[in-house]
Amino acid sequence: MNLALFDLDNTLLSGDTDVEWYAFLSDQGVVSAADQQASQEMDRRYRAGVASALEYVRYYLQPYRRHDMKQLVAWREAFMRERIAPRVLPAARELLRSHAGDLVVIITATNRFLTEPIARAFAVEHLIATEPQIVDDRFTGDVHGTPCMREGKIERLQAWLSERGESLSAFAESWFYSDSINDLPLLEKVTHPVAVDPDAQLEEHARRRGWRSISLRAPRAGAR
Repeated sequence: MNLALFDLDNTLLSGDTDVEWYAFLSDQGVVSAADQQASQEMDRRYRAGVASALEYVRYYLQPYRRHDMKQLVAWREAFMRERIAPRVLPAARELLRSHAGDLVVIITATNRFLTEPIARAFAVEHLIATEPQIVDDRFTGDVHGTPCMREGKIERLQAWLSERGESLSAFAESWFYSDSINDLPLLEKVTHPVAVDPDAQLEEHARRRGWRSISLRAPRAGAR
């Protein structure tokens, strides 16, 4: 058995979950239009390497603090229908199926509350995500443990594999599919790094290193 790792936002999905969540909350009147614009700026700053991982994740967790879990879950169900379902790429499902027989894991910077139902929608059992801190069934706005971002993805993956009695080096072959230069640390660790509809920096890096680069949005997606 080999290991196949998949980023989520702008890789398996044609959009960013946190940004879409803010847009959804704006539609519900929960956050302002200015807040939504600020969320897009935060996403831009993180992708440019300006905002830290902790700054990014704490920013996106702030709206959760003001609402109880029952309301958040109800919003999440509508969010999945309205904002996420249209962004599930058919070619992403095909790519996941091409790794049947491998240990398939979605590993994402976005928090577990939002990404668990998305992983289920993709029929992926294993999810490594940023863990939001929850006390007495309410979000605190902080993060539990290391954010699953940049070098943190390696730390979180290694810890998860260790709990299973495994290690990354034990897999003869390993894949990581991602769109973002922020995932470069983990891309460097696998035997098969694959750039998926990459940002400009990752596209250039992949070209220099001779890595595969594929599109899940073009008529023909790259196959395994």
